[in-house]
Amino acid sequence: MAEPLLDRRLLERLERLTLRWHKSFRGLVGGRNISRYSGPGIEFLDHRRFHQGDDLRAVNWRAYLRLEKLFLKMFQTEPRTPVRMLVDASLSMAVSPDPRDPPKFDYARRLAAALTYVALVRHDTVVLLPFRERLLDPYVASGGRHRFGPANDFLAELRPQGRSNFLDIARQFISKYPRPGLLVIFSDFLDDGDVLKPLQYLADFGHELLAVHVYTDSERAPALSGETTLRDAETGSELQLPLDAEACRAYTEAFDAYAAAIERLVMRAGGRYAGFATSVPLDEAIFEALDLTGAEFERAARGA
Repeated sequence: MAEPLLDRRLLERLERLTLRWHKSFRGLVGGRNISRYSGPGIEFLDHRRFHQGDDLRAVNWRAYLRLEKLFLKMFQTEPRTPVRMLVDASLSMAVSPDPRDPPKFDYARRLAAALTYVALVRHDTVVLLPFRERLLDPYVASGGRHRFGPANDFLAELRPQGRSNFLDIARQFISKYPRPGLLVIFSDFLDDGDVLKPLQYLADFGHELLAVHVYTDSERAPALSGETTLRDAETGSELQLPLDAEACRAYTEAFDAYAAAIERLVMRAGGRYAGFATSVPLDEAIFEALDLTGAEFERAARGA
């Protein structure tokens, strides 16, 4: 069994959360889906602990009389919107200008594991899709929190290799998954080619995008000076540049402009963008990626 990517305390806090999306997809459940699986329905799925603010009508009162604890009954009422997660496993995810930075790949797959757990608690079906030059074999997780272990193992056993090609990945994804759904992309979005065009391509086919942009502090704001050799981790090509404080400031401005362009495209298409350095505590990144409001953030942070 692979090393757990998330500790037990964090998993308990994730129990209260839910993946959100804004679109409604034909023939599938969509939109803001905070509580639609509790209460009456067609097929019983599971119980979960009662939290303040939950619907009392969904409480299993017989269980309360026996156990003196409140549990909510969860039912499946309709087919679910598929949740698909593209996880960048290219070599650029494994390197950083400063080796002291936390690795992007470890951070990204822990984020992917967290969102997978949140989805499984709500009985969504999750398709984990690692990619490099092409889509790798997927892993499908469904059926509740008890299916999280194998999903964790799948992510933990991934290793970053090769180059990324977002345009080819977008084409392969559309060909394999033509039915629209929520699409979460964990990546540094570093590619020799155009990244914006493939993202627009995915949005044009009806997918709601959640772009999770992972980078290191030194990747955004390098502190280099003098003659510096920059080496592309994926192609091996090298570039020698004289760097000083002004050049580093210009680089940071270009990085921020690139991130802003990704955010504008995703937001314009009705999706969401969440970008942060690997120095950001993982739980904060999870809450931001899940688009929690301030009050929800406080409740989740307290474990309420």
